[in-house]
Amino acid sequence: MRLDKFLSETGTATRSESAKAIRRGGVLVDGVAASSPSMQIDPERSVIDYLGERVVYRRYTYIMLNKPEGVVSATEDGKDKTVLDLLPEKLRRLNLFPCGRLDKNTVGLMLLTDNGELSHRLLAPKSHVAKSYRFLAESEISDEDKVALETGVYIAGGYRTKPAKLALDEGRLGGVITIIEGKYHQIKLMLEAVDNKILHLERITFGSLTLDEGLARGEWRFLTEREIRELESHGRN
Repeated sequence: MRLDKFLSETGTATRSESAKAIRRGGVLVDGVAASSPSMQIDPERSVIDYLGERVVYRRYTYIMLNKPEGVVSATEDGKDKTVLDLLPEKLRRLNLFPCGRLDKNTVGLMLLTDNGELSHRLLAPKSHVAKSYRFLAESEISDEDKVALETGVYIAGGYRTKPAKLALDEGRLGGVITIIEGKYHQIKLMLEAVDNKILHLERITFGSLTLDEGLARGEWRFLTEREIRELESHGRN
């Protein structure tokens, strides 16, 4: 791989920025100043330093984000802030996108990646990837409503939702609901189907991923190697 392409694909620098840094001796390959932007390197083995900082190569990038309220799940939006706007400029240079979507006012776990094939597998209806949400409802959920939500209710378009799991808090005004599909506004519509209303919704799991409690709203981190292995394995099932 060309050195300037490597620096571009890792989000380190643009091609022109790389050329300038190389001319000034600011890019090292295995401890030696790079000779030109077209220099061939092995992305898996070569040790690259850019302006004194080690460049880590990742075939794919996986980021866990704790999405805050008011941010849209998109790569760009002419009106509202997007989930990518919460990342530093270096990462915004990568071709990252949200794996699935959360409503503008829904908060919590979001996966950002550039692995389109994995994203497709995880989001495919036949994959039945479980997603859990902590919720707060306007009124108490009765036993009858709980059974209805767990067995399936009819929402917009006459669609009947697949079986869900519901663990209610003691006051029965909230709890955790787990679904294996992701229709538009699904949980909101499910609660409306039993004459109730969602007041707060937070996604806490997505497949094998669990929201890191150490992440404040709007904060992010790279997935660990273990999380990546489990996620990729889950996506193949």
